Order: sequence, then C-alpha cells, then structure tokens
Amino acid sequence: MTKAKNKTVMICMCAIFAALIAIGAFIRIPIPYINVTLQVFFVVLAGMLLGGKFGALSVIVYVMLGLIGIPIFTEGGGFFYILKPTFGYLIGFIVGAYVTGKIANAVHNPSIKRLLTADFIGVLIMYAFGVVYFYMASNLWVGNGGISIGDCLLYCFVLLFPKDLAISILAVVISKRLIPLVRKYQEVDKNDC
Repeated sequence: MTKAKNKTVMICMCAIFAALIAIGAFIRIPIPYINVTLQVFFVVLAGMLLGGKFGALSVIVYVMLGLIGIPIFTEGGGFFYILKPTFGYLIGFIVGAYVTGKIANAVHNPSIKRLLTADFIGVLIMYAFGVVYFYMASNLWVGNGGISIGDCLLYCFVLLFPKDLAISILAVVISKRLIPLVRKYQEVDKNDC
C-alpha cells in the first residue's frame, strides 16, 4: 500500500472515531446522580490507536461537526455551544487525545504501564480543561450567580473523574490488544512501498 493510500486509511479511521465519539455522547450508563457516557472511552481509544495527530484530528472533526449545528454533543449542537460551561471538556478531548496518542505511541510496542500512564494523563488533561472552562463560564458569562472553586472541583472533577478513568481503563485493555494489529498493518504498508 502506498503512503497516500495509508494516509487515506488513517483519515477514514479518523472519521470512524469521530462517529464513535458522537455515538458515545448518547450511550448513557445509568448510575444515580452521575452522567456516564462513553465519549472519554472513544477519545482515549482514538489517541492510543491512531496516534496523537490523527487521534486529535478525529476529535476536531467531531467538535467541528457539532459546532456547525449537527446535534451530536450531549446537549445538542451549534456555534453557541461554546458558551456552555461544559464546552471546555470538548477542548480537553482534543488535547487529551493528542497527548494520550503521543505518550502511548512513543515506543513501538507500548506496555500496559505506558498505556495506563497515557490514559491517566490524557483524562486528567480533559478534566483540567473542563474544570477551568466551567469555572470561567459559570462566573463570567452564564450569569447564574457563579460557582465557587470548591464546588466546581467537587461537581466537575471529584465526582466525575473516577468513572471516566475507570471506563478509559477498558480502552487501555482494548488498545493493548489492537495496537499490535495496527503496527502489523503499518509494517505491511512499509514493505509494500
């Protein structure tokens, strides 16, 4: 397979992961008082399997589709979604997928430890962007009285981070199984050139 065909395959995989992230927004696991979706799972999986660049690209496609008005975010879509306090998580998805992919794919055959580290750092980055943006939005432009730093950390990080980290660990297990297949495919491509 030529380099151009390989790039085309990677772009197609980006589109598939953008669709999976959109679907993940609507797959809800019923746990009392906590909204559990599979978005973080698919974002982390995209980074680990596609690498930093293409993993982030798949999330960018998802975010751009939502911003042009396709209702694929958890609460709809449209350009003014950027004013919602939760938009920071979407920005964090892009950066988190990139960093997760870079760390996971820094070596040819990543260990479970490397994948778990990439997973933890990526999810932490997603939450860092989400919490900071939520705090700023709630206190600067939403106008509902604001939120304290303590409440923001509690509701936007402490209660939610463990469930997304637990779900994304499943992505680590799946990635460990699939990365050798992706690498094998890439080696076949290099031999065909």
